[in-house]
Amino acid sequence: QMQFAESGGGLVQPGGSLRLSCTASGNISSIYFLEWYRQYPGEQREFVARITYDGTTDYADSVKGRFAISRDSAKNTVYLQMNSLKPEDTALYSCNKRPLGAWGQGTQVTVSS
Repeated sequence: QMQFAESGGGLVQPGGSLRLSCTASGNISSIYFLEWYRQYPGEQREFVARITYDGTTDYADSVKGRFAISRDSAKNTVYLQMNSLKPEDTALYSCNKRPLGAWGQGTQVTVSS
């Protein structure tokens, strides 16, 4: 079963930027949907961004215009470029495919001054 390993999180000030990476244990070139989610403490994961096989993207309204998802099939990696970060973006970020596979440990993003 394919597994995902997220990295790139950290502490950043409001208005700052981070780039998250999600590296798969196998070949992602044939996976149609790759997605980023985030989870607040005590809540369920929520959708953040999606990229399809042909590069079509979709975003949650709360991140449109600030976040950008991309994929590099040669590296089996999906990225999430996060700009103009806000305190409400503080969460645990994880990636996955559709149909959903195993969840990785995620990477923590904290936006605070």
